[in-house]
Amino acid sequence: MPTNKLFRDNLKIALLLAVTTLLVYARVGGYELIFYDDNLYVTENQMVLGGLSWRSVAAAFATTEGSSYWHPLTWISLMLDIQLFGLHPGALHLVNVLFHAANAALLFLLLAWMTGATWRSAFVAALFAFHPLHVESVAWVTERKDVLSTFFGLLTIGAYARYADRPGVGRYVWVVLFLVLGLLSKPMLVTMPFVLLLLDFWPLGRMGGRLELVSGPGPVRPSVPLTRLVAEKLPLFAACAATAVVTAVAQKHGDVMAESSLGFGLRVANAAVSYVRYLGKTFWPGSLSIFYPHPGSALPAWQAVGAFLLLFLITALVLRRFRPSPWLSLGWFWFLGTLVPVIGLVQVGAQSIADRYTYVPLIGIFIMITWEVSERLSSLRVPPRVLWASSLLVIVVLAGLTWRQLGFWRDHETLFRHAISVTKGNCVAHNSLADYFLRKGDRDAAYEHLQEALRMCPKVEESWYNLGVLQRERGELLEAEHSLREALRLRPGYGEAWSNLGAVYLQSGQVSEAIGALREAARHTPDDATVRFNLG
Repeated sequence: MPTNKLFRDNLKIALLLAVTTLLVYARVGGYELIFYDDNLYVTENQMVLGGLSWRSVAAAFATTEGSSYWHPLTWISLMLDIQLFGLHPGALHLVNVLFHAANAALLFLLLAWMTGATWRSAFVAALFAFHPLHVESVAWVTERKDVLSTFFGLLTIGAYARYADRPGVGRYVWVVLFLVLGLLSKPMLVTMPFVLLLLDFWPLGRMGGRLELVSGPGPVRPSVPLTRLVAEKLPLFAACAATAVVTAVAQKHGDVMAESSLGFGLRVANAAVSYVRYLGKTFWPGSLSIFYPHPGSALPAWQAVGAFLLLFLITALVLRRFRPSPWLSLGWFWFLGTLVPVIGLVQVGAQSIADRYTYVPLIGIFIMITWEVSERLSSLRVPPRVLWASSLLVIVVLAGLTWRQLGFWRDHETLFRHAISVTKGNCVAHNSLADYFLRKGDRDAAYEHLQEALRMCPKVEESWYNLGVLQRERGELLEAEHSLREALRLRPGYGEAWSNLGAVYLQSGQVSEAIGALREAARHTPDDATVRFNLG
C-alpha cells in the first residue's frame, strides 16, 4: 500500500480526473433519450418506469426482455434513477457520467497502487476518461450496463490486488462479491479471471521475482505456480460460466444473427478485421457512428488476410519482449482477451463493430502505449517538461474530440443523420430515422428513409411492413399490397402484415381476399381485437 502522503496525493489526482471528466461530459445533462434501445430500456419499459420495489427487483432477475443480455443490476440501477428523479433524461445521462468519472478515478488509483507509477497511471486514466470511442458508453443511457459493470470490474481488480498482498478467505470473498455484481450488470466481465491472471504476471508479480516499479523496487510476493493461480480462480470461472450460460439462453431468444446467414469462417474473418478496425479508431478516432453495418459475405479477402498478418506480427513482437517489457504482454492480451465475447464469433445484432465494446479493452492498449513510450523517451533522456507538454496536448486534443462527438448525441435525429454521413449502406440508421419520424408524425420523411433502407437492405421485413402501412395511408393500394406481400414472404407468420393486407383488400373492394388475409392474421395474432372486429 502507498504511504499516507502518497495516498493523499493520489486522491487529489483522482479527484482532479473525476472533476475534469464531469466537466467535459456535463452537456449531456440537457440531452434527450433516443428511440434506439432507450425506449426498450426506459421510456417504454413498464418494469423500469414503475420505480424501485421488491416486485420490480424480482422482475429484474427474471427478465431478458428488451435486451440480449441478462443484467438485473443494470435494470435495478435504472429503476433507482426513476425512483429518485422520475423520467428525467438529463438525470439518467448524468448518472452515466458519474459512473464514468468514478471509473477513471478508480483506474488511476489502482494502477498507481499496483505499479508505483503515479504519472503514467494518471495518463492512462486520462486516456480512458477522454477518448472519443468511450462517448457511446457514457452518452447512451442504454449503456448504463457498460459503466456500471466496469465500476464493479475495477473494484474486483482492487480487491484482488489486496488479496494478492496477503491471501486469505476474507479478502477473497470481496473479489467474488465484486465480480458477481459486475456480471449482474453486464456479462462482458466473463473475461475477468483471465485479466486477473495477466495481472498476476504484471504488475502484481505473483509468478515470481521482484518487480522494478517506477517508484523503486516493488514488493516481493511469493512465487505461485501457474496451476495454483488458475485453481484459486475456479470460483470466479464458475461464476463467469454460469453467466455465460444464462446469456446464451437470453441471446437465443434475442438478436443473434442466424449462423446460416453468416458462416463461422466469415465470422472469424470479420473478427480479425474488427480487431484491426478497433486499433485504427484508437489512434484515429474519426467517423464514429452508433452503428457500423456488417459486411457479411462482401468482406474483401485481402482485408481478412492483412488483419491476420498484422495481429500475428504484433503478437510476435509483444512476446519477444515478454520479459523486458511485461506491460506489452499485459496490455495486448488484455485488449485481445476482453474483446472476445463481443468480437463477433457469436454474432449478436447486425453490426460489425461497436464503439461501446472498447470501453474496457482499450485500457490494455492505453497501458501498452503509456509504459512503452515512457520507457523509450526516458532512455533518450527527453526533458520532463517536453513529456508533460506532449502528454497534456494529447489529453486536450482527445477531450476536444470527445466534446465534438458528444454533440451528435443530443437527439435521435442528429445522431442517426451523423451515422448515415460517416458510414455506407447503413440501412439500420435509415430504418431508425424512419421509426423516429413515424413517432413524430412526419410520414413523408419516414417514407423517404424506408425507401432508402430497402434499397440497401431489401430483406428486412419490418421495413417492408412499415412502408406498406404508409402506402396504404397514402392510398397507394397496389404498392401497399406489394410491400406487405414482401414482408410476408420474408416472415410468413407476420400477423400485423396479414392484418394490414386484409385492410388493403377491404379498401380496394376485394372482400374474399380480405377475409382470407384476416383469417391468417387471426391465426397468428389471436388476441388482436382489430382483426376480430374486421372479421366480424
